[in-house]
Amino acid sequence: MTEVVSPFWKSSYSGAENACVEVADTSTHGRAVRDSKHPGDGGPLLAVSRESWHGFIQQF
Repeated sequence: MTEVVSPFWKSSYSGAENACVEVADTSTHGRAVRDSKHPGDGGPLLAVSRESWHGFIQQF
């Protein structure tokens, strides 16, 4: 399992609505992604590599 090594922050790609995505750094230099409606409650967490994250954000 990938370890989250920074606090989560609201992604700049989140809209002004309540549909926010939060991201954090991981021990493997990638990103952990979660829904802001489920902070710290054991909700789903998606971990992606640095390359995958950069490829994803370049699509926007």
